[in-house]
Amino acid sequence: MSLFNTAFKVEEAYSPNADAVVACADSKEFTSTLPDGFARLILSSPPYNIGKAYERQVPIDEYLGQMQPLLTELVRVLAPDGSLCWQVGNHVDDGEIFPLDMFFYHRFKSLGLQLRNRIVWHFDHGLHASNRFSGRYETLLWFTKTDDYLFNLDPVRVPSKYPGKTHFKGPKKGQPSGNPLGKNPSDFWRLVQTEWDTGLWEFPNVKANHPEKMEHPCQFPIELVERCVLSMTNEGDWVFDPFSGAGSAIIGALKNQRHGIGVDRAPEYCALARERIALLASGELRTRPIGKPIHQPSGREKVSQIPLAWNHQTNSN
Repeated sequence: MSLFNTAFKVEEAYSPNADAVVACADSKEFTSTLPDGFARLILSSPPYNIGKAYERQVPIDEYLGQMQPLLTELVRVLAPDGSLCWQVGNHVDDGEIFPLDMFFYHRFKSLGLQLRNRIVWHFDHGLHASNRFSGRYETLLWFTKTDDYLFNLDPVRVPSKYPGKTHFKGPKKGQPSGNPLGKNPSDFWRLVQTEWDTGLWEFPNVKANHPEKMEHPCQFPIELVERCVLSMTNEGDWVFDPFSGAGSAIIGALKNQRHGIGVDRAPEYCALARERIALLASGELRTRPIGKPIHQPSGREKVSQIPLAWNHQTNSN
């Protein structure tokens, strides 16, 4: 699959020969049309049931009950060696917090999935609360269908804090004490550039001044997508997002020579996803380059601006 200066083959229904699929439909109904085990990675952030423009807020039990048929279908279409990454925040009802990852964990566990990581995604900017501390993180639950699952660590390694460190005694004296390709990232994702100093990750959430910001109110940062895509799929695999919104999961797949499929019931978001795919194909899509420093107000300590070790794996404009 050629990446830039070419048109991606984008279909409205699943086709093994498509580069991408953008379906404007109900998520559960569309997913029921997909073949068993076709997706190596399912990556999505469902509505949080907090009354956004694209959802109707209902009691938490009703919300989870509405989700259950879709969750069952997702497990069916997930490959035996595939991964499901479910990124969620909090449902809020009359000022009370309901952490959605706690509720979804039990739902997916009852369907036979196994939790590999509960990843905390931290960001510095968001709504300011007045009657509780302001929320500055969300969680990503990484499930697999079996014990025999795909995980490619090398493409997402980050530089070791002391890359030239060697064993100072014993039979390995003088030999490198760490992997020369870098270290395994942690399950706490913070500032991309501070990983050099602290081992933490952060992908800034997509707000007004983010280069990827479009009309959708809740966009995935493409950096977050790419780390999952690179580590949990191979080239040519299918990445599926049942709540695709602005199409960030599809973009992250296409940028890395995977196939992307997304579904959203809002025609305006389907059109937006197609627009972004076309911009990607022409090389005009604005993305935040991996490893780019996040602006810090004056007076705060500056952090390393060296790009990540896996920066060469992706293309940013």
